[in-house]
Amino acid sequence: MSAALPLPLQLIWLIPLYGFSGMLLSLPWATGWIKRNGPRPAAYLNLLVTLLAVIHGSVVISSVYEIGPQHVDLAWFQAADLDLRIGFDLSLTNLAALEFVATMSLICQVYALGYLDKEWSLARFYALIGFFEGAMSGVVLSSNLFMSYFLLEMLTLSTYLLVGFWYAQPLVVTAARDAFLTKRVGDVLLLMGVVALSAFAGSMEFTDLYDWAGNLKGTGALGPVGISLLGLGLIAGPMGKCAQFPMHLWLDEAMEGPNPASILRNSVVVTCGAIVLMKLMPIVRLSPVATDVLLAVGAISAIGGALVSLAQVDLKRAFSYSTTSYLGLVFIAIALQLPGIALLLLFAHGLARALQFMGVGSIIATTNCQDLTELGGIGTRMPATSLAFIIGSAGVVGLLPLGSFWCYGLMVNSLQDSAPGFAVVFLLTNLLTATNSTRVYRSLFLGQPLPKTKRAPEVNWLMALPMVSLSVIVLLLPAMMQRIDPVPGIASFSIPVGVAVSVSGLIGVVIGALIPLDQFWSRSTTPWVRTLQDLLAYDFYTPEIYNRTVVSLVANLAQFTRWFDLNVVKGMADGVGRLSMATANGLKLSVSGQMQSYVLTVLVAIVLLLGVLQIGRGG
Repeated sequence: MSAALPLPLQLIWLIPLYGFSGMLLSLPWATGWIKRNGPRPAAYLNLLVTLLAVIHGSVVISSVYEIGPQHVDLAWFQAADLDLRIGFDLSLTNLAALEFVATMSLICQVYALGYLDKEWSLARFYALIGFFEGAMSGVVLSSNLFMSYFLLEMLTLSTYLLVGFWYAQPLVVTAARDAFLTKRVGDVLLLMGVVALSAFAGSMEFTDLYDWAGNLKGTGALGPVGISLLGLGLIAGPMGKCAQFPMHLWLDEAMEGPNPASILRNSVVVTCGAIVLMKLMPIVRLSPVATDVLLAVGAISAIGGALVSLAQVDLKRAFSYSTTSYLGLVFIAIALQLPGIALLLLFAHGLARALQFMGVGSIIATTNCQDLTELGGIGTRMPATSLAFIIGSAGVVGLLPLGSFWCYGLMVNSLQDSAPGFAVVFLLTNLLTATNSTRVYRSLFLGQPLPKTKRAPEVNWLMALPMVSLSVIVLLLPAMMQRIDPVPGIASFSIPVGVAVSVSGLIGVVIGALIPLDQFWSRSTTPWVRTLQDLLAYDFYTPEIYNRTVVSLVANLAQFTRWFDLNVVKGMADGVGRLSMATANGLKLSVSGQMQSYVLTVLVAIVLLLGVLQIGRGG
C-alpha cells in the first residue's frame, strides 16, 4: 500500500469493518447480557457506525475523483513463501456502489426504528443488518475473486438469518431454508468456477484474471467445452444472488422476513450480485454459450417476472417478482457489453424500489395486513405513504422525467439497430411493470375504505422521514445523472425512442387503471381467465415442477441411500458381528485345557493361511 495516498484511502479497509463492528457492538443487547435499558442502544450504535461509513465513503469518492482510480492492498497472512493479501479496487464505479450500499443501509436502519418499534429482538435485527452491510461493502470493493466469493457466502448467511428473523413461525423457517438452499445451488457452481480459475490463471486478482483472459482469447487452450463450463459456473452465482430464472424463487420466499430487510434485499443485495457479474464479464464473454445463456435468462426473467407479478395478491410478492423482472433487464445490458447503462439501471431501480417497499412496509405496519383483497381506500388517511408509493412506482417505470426513463431510453437506443428483439423486451417489461404498479396502487389507495383500513393512521416520523428523504432523492436523480460526465443527456437518444419508452409506460398505466378489481371476485368466473390467473399466480407452476422433479429426485435418492445404509451397510456389519459372536460361542464349548490341542489348532491355521497365500500368488 502506497504511503503517498491520502489517509482516508489508506483506511478504506475500515468501511466494511464499520458494518461488522456494528454487529459486534449489538451483541451485548442481542444476547441478553444487558437487560436494564432495552435494545435501542444497539440500534443507535449501528446508526452511528453506518453514518461513519457514509462520511468516509464520501471523502474517498472526492479524493478518487481528483487523483483517479487507485488500488489498495493489505498484507493478510504471510508464512514462508505464502503471501495472502486483501485488495480494494477504488474506482468511481465501485465507490458509487459502496456509497449506495452505506446510504441505503442508513436510511433503512432509521426506517426500522419505527417499523420494529415494539420488537423485543430489535438488537438482534440490527446486529444482522450490520453483518449484512459489512458483507455488501466488501463485495463491491474487493479486487479479488476469492474474497468476493467469501463475502458473497457471508451475504447468503445473513440473508438466511434475516429471512428467518421471526423463527417461531413455521412458515418463516421454511422460507429461510428454501431461500438458503436455492442460493446455495448458485454458490456451489460459482465455487467450481473459482477453483477452476485459480488453477488455470494462477491468481485470483481481477486484473490478473483479465490479463489471463486476454492472452487466452483466440488460442483455444481450454477448448469450447471447458470455457463454456467455466463461463456457466461463473454466471450461476450472480444468477442466484439476483433471483434470476431458474433460481428466482428465493426472493419470493424471502418476503417472510421483516420489511426493512426486504427493502435492502430488493434494492442493494441484487445490485451487489449484478456488480460481481460485471466484474466477471471479461472472462464470461470468452464463452458464447455463457453469453447466450445470460441473454436467455435475462429475457425470461424480465418478461416472466413482470407477468407473474400481475396475478399476485400478496403486497410484497407483487413487487418481489417485479424486482426479478428488472434485474433481468440488467442481465441483458451486461451480456450485451453495456456496463454503463447497466449501472444506471441498477442505481435508478435500487432507489425507486427501496422507496416503493417503504410505502409497502408503512401499509403493513398500520394495517397488519398485506393481502390486496383486504386493503383499499387509504389514500386520504396516509398521504405521505401514498405520495412516496407513487414516486417510487413512477421511478421504477420508464415515465418522463424520472430516472428509469433515461435508462430505458439509452438502452432501447443502443439496441434498436443491433438487437431490436431485446429492445422490444425492454419496452414490454416497462409496459407490464407500469400495469402492475397501477393495479396495486388502485387496490391500496383508491376506492372505499375496508374494515382493516378504515382507521389506518399515517406512520410515525421515524418511518415518514426516510420515505420523504428518499422521495426527494428519486425526484432529483435525473438531475444528478446529467451531472455525471460519462452519462449522456437528453440528446443522447432520438425523440422516437423517447416517445416509445413513454408510450409503453403510459399504455401500462392505462391498462392498470382499466383492469377490473373486485375484492370479492378476485378470481374470475370465466374458466380461461381463471386458468390464466392461476398460471401466473403460481409462477407458471415452477415450484410444483421443482417439487415433482428436482426435489422428488433428491428425496428419493435420500430414501434409497438411507435404505442402503440400514439394510446393506449396517446389515453386513451386523452380520459380521453375529458371525463373530456365533463362532466365539462355538469355540468356547471346545475348550479342553489340553496344550497339544491349542498347538494343533494354531498349526492348522498357519498351514491354511500359507496355502491361501500360495494360491493367491498363482501357485
